[in-house]
Amino acid sequence: MAERICILVRHGDYHQLTNTPSAHQPFALTELGRQQATEAANRIQNLVDENGWSLNKQVHTSSLLRAWQTAQLAVAGLPACHDVVQTDRLTERCVGNGASLTRDQIEDVLAQDPRLEPLPADWKSNSHFRLPFIGAESLLESGERVASYVNETMEAIGQPGQAVLFFGHGASLRHGAHHLGAIPLQRVGELSMHHARPVALAQSADGTWLQVAGHFKNRLVKTSQLD
Repeated sequence: MAERICILVRHGDYHQLTNTPSAHQPFALTELGRQQATEAANRIQNLVDENGWSLNKQVHTSSLLRAWQTAQLAVAGLPACHDVVQTDRLTERCVGNGASLTRDQIEDVLAQDPRLEPLPADWKSNSHFRLPFIGAESLLESGERVASYVNETMEAIGQPGQAVLFFGHGASLRHGAHHLGAIPLQRVGELSMHHARPVALAQSADGTWLQVAGHFKNRLVKTSQLD
């Protein structure tokens, strides 16, 4: 079947602040993250070769440093790819003007606001919930942003049998895959993404996307990772 393929890649390990829900942190990859990003080139090329696809020369990445670095290091090992496009539309979920606060600080400051209802216990992972901060978005809203960008990009440059790379962040990529039709919403919270390991989606006849290669990570235990 002639297909259009998008390959989703989460960034590598990075210098993440402890217990701070903002995934717009501007920090770089750790040494481990750089190694993961470099190894991503072989993982991507093997995935493409095994399925008989080709790679589009244009690669798309979140504008956050860790994703951009992951894309740059991976592309260095992928001769077919040499045009890296960065965009804010592939970034992780924004928590607005609460971005510099820890989880405890967020809960404390919102508890002091008499206009607000108490936060739900699962506010950080609830796909529908948006923090009451200026500029904040829900996980589903971040996924809708990602899915819209993927669809627009694929309509413009995607060709049958050709794969396009998108480097971003675990939560917004998973919720983006849901909006594309590849993951039921009830499964999104059960899954995560491995650092710098590709997951491929192919577009079906009705325009939705199906997971066809690579593996999401099953979220079997609680984790401190926030994106």
